[in-house]
Amino acid sequence: MGTIVVFGGRSEIGVATAVRLADGNRVVLAARRPENLQQETSALLAAGATDVTTLTFDADDVASHPALIESLFAEHSPIDVAIVAFGILGDAARAETDVEHALAIAHTDYYAQISVMTPLAVALRKQGSGTIIAFSSVAGVRVRRANYVYGSTKAGLDGFASGLADALQGSGVNLLLARPGFVIGAMTKELMDSGVKPAPFSRTADQVADAVARAYRKGKGEVWIPGILRPMFFGMRMLPRAVWRRLPR
Repeated sequence: MGTIVVFGGRSEIGVATAVRLADGNRVVLAARRPENLQQETSALLAAGATDVTTLTFDADDVASHPALIESLFAEHSPIDVAIVAFGILGDAARAETDVEHALAIAHTDYYAQISVMTPLAVALRKQGSGTIIAFSSVAGVRVRRANYVYGSTKAGLDGFASGLADALQGSGVNLLLARPGFVIGAMTKELMDSGVKPAPFSRTADQVADAVARAYRKGKGEVWIPGILRPMFFGMRMLPRAVWRRLPR
């Protein structure tokens, strides 16, 4: 019996992934408001988790991350899986002119991710085992004009996670990098309510979690969701910039 930790305990994808891995394991949900995680706790217990613990985690309070992770390993080892699933979409139009909003997106979606994954990797190396599951996006494979601030953070995160995965080779620790396309769910609800239609090959949070859980069990290092996006984006990298910038979201 090991422990699964979800950084972003209210994340639909993060919790759904934990649900698929929970049977026979302890789960720790780390979120800004841990007192509001009754629904997530019930779902995990129903999926076979032996125990669910909640704790306070503020993704943007980067100074608190090393001590939080140290206490996690002290109290809940061994940590088998650390799911890093927090993030914000932000308002793309506002981010083009509001520097504070643009920086807030970058802070949560890139800077804070490094702040969590770096001490996680150190602790897991010391443990000699475990997996970090990180969520990038096809938005970062080639950044689009329509959401370039968000996309740029995913591009940075993708590069960081890919390099970290290489650095972890031979340590007994794995990193699984998930690259989903457009996800229909709570994070994109406001966007869709504004009239934006889901992109082709969109998936739900449950479908993403299914793919991530399968990839984890197979010991893979990355997973595109759905898989057809991998060859598609290989081709999209070749599109002339004048064509690319006119593509819709």
